[in-house]
Amino acid sequence: MSKHRNHHARPDIIKRLKRAEGHLRSITGMVEAGRTCLDIAQQLHAVEKAVTQAKKQLIQDHLDVCLEDAVGGLGREQRRPIDEFKQITKYL
Repeated sequence: MSKHRNHHARPDIIKRLKRAEGHLRSITGMVEAGRTCLDIAQQLHAVEKAVTQAKKQLIQDHLDVCLEDAVGGLGREQRRPIDEFKQITKYL
């Protein structure tokens, strides 16, 4: 089991997920109230984007914290592929 690391983005991730959770509850009410499919689809899209952004932020934070712990002691040239990997993951 890995030890707990200080992930800086956790409060932001929690805030995003709680916001998405509130929107999802609202969408349930919209369905129950018989709102239009377009309205519901728009809100579902917003929730999906919020969850996706939270996931991306979690992964990026993990790479920044945990991967840095693993390779922090490497020399500049040795860690270049790791630094490039961290940069390219921002485009996922």
